[in-house]
Amino acid sequence: MSKSKVFSLAGLLLGVFLLIGCSSTTPMMNETESQPPVASQEVIHTLTPVDTQIPTEIQLPTETQVTVETQQPGSNVDYISGGLLYDDWMKQLEVEPPEEDQPLWKTQTTNARSGKDTWRCKECHGWDYKGLEGAYGSGSHLTGFKGVLDSVSMTEDELLAWMDGSENSEHDFSAYFQEAELTLIVNFLKYGLFDTAAYINADKTISGGDSSNGKVLYNGLCAACHGEDGRMLNFGDEDEPEFVGTIAIDNPWEFWHKASFGHPDSQMVSVLKIGWSIQDIADVLTYSQTLPTE
Repeated sequence: MSKSKVFSLAGLLLGVFLLIGCSSTTPMMNETESQPPVASQEVIHTLTPVDTQIPTEIQLPTETQVTVETQQPGSNVDYISGGLLYDDWMKQLEVEPPEEDQPLWKTQTTNARSGKDTWRCKECHGWDYKGLEGAYGSGSHLTGFKGVLDSVSMTEDELLAWMDGSENSEHDFSAYFQEAELTLIVNFLKYGLFDTAAYINADKTISGGDSSNGKVLYNGLCAACHGEDGRMLNFGDEDEPEFVGTIAIDNPWEFWHKASFGHPDSQMVSVLKIGWSIQDIADVLTYSQTLPTE
């Protein structure tokens, strides 16, 4: 065989090898390019209440516009306990109240209360969380202090600054709250507030509540402690009794708060913690307004 033929044959074989090599690697390149982007290894952890089952969908009356959007926390955020502190932190923590009035109390002259009452969050900001613009905008509880509903739009650091005196030295609770307790009240202010105007009218009547469903829920849970007529426990005295029906009619905002979060230093169940919806609370409140008041 001539040298020219040998070179031609060798060139042909080299071309075949190169063709086979390219065809075998091309699919691998295409497969790699067609893979979707690999997700980042960074995981963002969200927080929600410990041992609480808060409905993810809040059922509201279609005719009412709610002005405050409730923030949805993650699974490790306890704001139920913060609601108890807002009610009466001294009773919940089983501590003696400070000897002096809350420092900011001296800046108002319309509310004649003193001592322990001046340290309760609800006394300044109201059961409806609206302060001057809510139910405490008149009457003996009037202080002129603003509400806290807008705190849902604040950061946790900003809220903490209001609680530990960083923002205002006369609103410093760090001497009475440990770090964990400051976190609880911040959680409540950030995640636990709800504008009850969606259900509770200014005249204390209820809109959008289902009394029939409320009766079923009340008898299934509340009646065990309060009785079917709501008079098993008297929160007042013999001269001025106060029962479930009394509170529901006279102060539906207080009823709503205590049903939602429970009563400080007691066995009262937080209905939010056991999975009741906002609508359920409205239904029970509607039914409770039919119960005896004396």
